Amino acid sequence: MNRRLLLIGGGHTHVEVIRRWGLNPEPDVTVTLLSPGRHTPYSGMLPGYVAGHYRFEDCHIDLEALCQRTGIVRIDGAVSGLDLRHRKAYCSDNAELSFDLVSIDTGSTPVIASIPGAERHGTPVKPVAQFLEEWKTIRLAAQHGNAPRIVVVGAGAGGIELALAMHHRLHHDGSPARITVVSDSPAVLASHPAGVRRRIASILEERGIAVRLNAPVQSAQADGLTLRDNTRLPADHVIWVTGAAAPAWPLACGLHTDPAGFIAVNGCLQSPSHEYVFAAGDVASMMATPRPKSGVYAVRQGPPLSENLRRALRKETLVEYHPQKTTLALISTGNRHAIASYGPIAFGGAWVWRWKNRIDTAFMRKYNATA
Repeated sequence: MNRRLLLIGGGHTHVEVIRRWGLNPEPDVTVTLLSPGRHTPYSGMLPGYVAGHYRFEDCHIDLEALCQRTGIVRIDGAVSGLDLRHRKAYCSDNAELSFDLVSIDTGSTPVIASIPGAERHGTPVKPVAQFLEEWKTIRLAAQHGNAPRIVVVGAGAGGIELALAMHHRLHHDGSPARITVVSDSPAVLASHPAGVRRRIASILEERGIAVRLNAPVQSAQADGLTLRDNTRLPADHVIWVTGAAAPAWPLACGLHTDPAGFIAVNGCLQSPSHEYVFAAGDVASMMATPRPKSGVYAVRQGPPLSENLRRALRKETLVEYHPQKTTLALISTGNRHAIASYGPIAFGGAWVWRWKNRIDTAFMRKYNATA
């Protein structure tokens, strides 16, 4: 009997599941990918693309081509909910997709819902396609002689890399753009070692990027932000790179979630409330071994998720995934330099960027349409 595996979302974990499926298809299984848009970005190379070091195709995976090579059907659309009792997925265009087994890797979006005006004013960095349209607008304005005032909300690795990348590209274009990083955190890169924080703080100061710490955003307006202390921060463009927020539909459809609404999974990346549901990447929360929302973990979940989907279809015992406690972070600084962060260790230089570039391009080659 033919079984139906539905993959919802084309994130970092699912692209590896698809690649492995193409190398070794499972007999009598139809696989469908539901994803909004043909291309999925690789987050590790997004700052390099913004800085001008990569082309669009260098850092985006062509899901349509990947699925064609691996015998998987791709449907363009986004999920709006699940009927878990009848094993159906509802799409944003009201279509329905039936499944026997489903895996979810839709990612997350920045936390902005609690900030008045944030959803109307400013652009979240995710979905990436929406941010890249705003980036085109920013560059076009700069090329016409304007000096855009840009505020990046969030001082984690994503916000810092993005601020440095935009500064590099705009100043390379000859625009005296003014960039400010705002955060409610007491430090930039608060989860990283002191050596990394010192290096990044020095680079931000050297580039003239202003930093406002311990400064929660109270509200957003068309012409800027109001901070918690009622300070007004004028801005032409606000980019939200805050912590991850979960979509509303997993909890609404009856899946077990963590307190923040992310899909709860066990060590096998399987829902404890529904054994035929799996999840990975930012949309999932590993209950026994919680980890930060990071592409590093999403990439490493690919092999165990692929194996467990096969085992679940065969009704075999699943395998446990054991995430690393410490991971290597390579933080790009706009130009072709990067800083490495691993536990308490920090080092940097042009050679670190070349190292990061080799890692990133090797990752992309696995999914390249010509591979």
